Amino acid sequence: MKHILTTAAALVLSSAAAFGADIATGDQIRAAISGNTVQGSMVDAGAYTEFYAADGTIRGKDYTGTWTIEGDAMCFAYGEAPACWAVRLSGDQVTWVKDGKDDGTGTILAGNPNNF
Repeated sequence: MKHILTTAAALVLSSAAAFGADIATGDQIRAAISGNTVQGSMVDAGAYTEFYAADGTIRGKDYTGTWTIEGDAMCFAYGEAPACWAVRLSGDQVTWVKDGKDDGTGTILAGNPNNF
């Protein structure tokens, strides 16, 4: 019985470590997104397509903003105080995480295919 409990505890701890590891670092976010477009949908705001220029400018169809990396989060400002999300990356897929919950998803497209 002690061996089963020890094994169960080890599985819980390794699962927790793996879960925490899936949040991207600031450097990983920058490498994946800078100079590229992300197209997807946010829970509250709906569909979006944005180009994230290397200079920190966001360009959408009819708007602009700025983006920065703060620690291990990506922050967005559209004429107001920045709002930040943790990021999970899997290949070309992005999941935006706010307050520990998935808040949106997207697909990374190389460059600026929409010419924003």
